[in-house]
Amino acid sequence: MRRILGIDPGSRVTGFGIIESDGVNSQHISSGCIRVAEGDLPERLGEIYQAISDVVEEFRPTEMAIEQVFVAKNAGSALKLGQARGAAICACVVAGLSVAEYTPRMIKQAVVGTGKADKDQVQHMVRHILKLEQKLASDQADALAVALSHAHSNSTLMNLAKAGGWRR
Repeated sequence: MRRILGIDPGSRVTGFGIIESDGVNSQHISSGCIRVAEGDLPERLGEIYQAISDVVEEFRPTEMAIEQVFVAKNAGSALKLGQARGAAICACVVAGLSVAEYTPRMIKQAVVGTGKADKDQVQHMVRHILKLEQKLASDQADALAVALSHAHSNSTLMNLAKAGGWRR
């Protein structure tokens, strides 16, 4: 079983989710939201870096997957999101984790079956797949969806490679 850390980055709230998966069956290990204090962006980025480092140290994932930045209407927001993403990626790379990136559409496709799924559909499927009873925060559910997407995508690629239908 692989232990995967999924991250839904944000400059104010960063979701994280940790699962163990063999590519078919997945189990919830931990998840939550990192809420950074008000303040200047550099301090918030430092908080994100440290919090992700703490999660990695505590739960010892072997891989990390993160949502790619999408182009937003507000360029300033997209830049801040990209910087938050960078802080999370750096924390994982420093810890020696491999990093995979997925678009929001790829994540929705892998978890729900359609790239146009809404947040409620994603949350429902994450809870169903991981057999969770409790309601999840949106960022938390999105982070678990990123981890599940990575587990399912990697499993599919490995099966194709074994069958001789895919080569790197």
